[in-house]
Amino acid sequence: MTDTAVMTEDMTKRLAQRLAALRSDRGLTLDALAEASGLSRAALSRFEKAEVSPTAEALGRLCHAYGLSMSRLMAMVEEGFTAHLRRADQPVWRDRDTGFLRRVASPGGRLLAAEVLDCELDPGACIAYPAAAVPGMEHHLLMLSGTLMVEVDGTRHDLDPGDSLRYRLSGPTRFVAGSGAAARYILVLVAP
Repeated sequence: MTDTAVMTEDMTKRLAQRLAALRSDRGLTLDALAEASGLSRAALSRFEKAEVSPTAEALGRLCHAYGLSMSRLMAMVEEGFTAHLRRADQPVWRDRDTGFLRRVASPGGRLLAAEVLDCELDPGACIAYPAAAVPGMEHHLLMLSGTLMVEVDGTRHDLDPGDSLRYRLSGPTRFVAGSGAAARYILVLVAP
């Protein structure tokens, strides 16, 4: 994956619009969403105005508050649905704070239960999610290169290339890339 594959300004604006619409649809104030997500009211306002792009952790907190997987949220931001999605057309999002790069190789849809993500985490970087966005969601992780420590509900798993990890998420998770090289993995999410 290249450095040029970052969230476009247009996608940031669409994400901001979707976040504002989700809050509005649920009748939440910024204060109520701040309490539910653990994010500050000011940060939420900046996300909804597309002044800044949320980090992976912030999106995880928002998804938990809304009961959505991150992939479902990103699929809501994408326009339309196509069966054949060329690599150049697959949505990519980068968290510049952690170097986390997330390419949606096969987005979920209204009639599709699974989503396929191609992920990369910079050497030594860590992403922690305090809770499952969608409790019970099935995850299948296939390690492609580098090493990755994944902690699921308090259980540690050290992954090498070729290793796989399968789990139903119910609590917190943490991903830590090894220090030698970026951790690259495929993640398949199946809605409960």
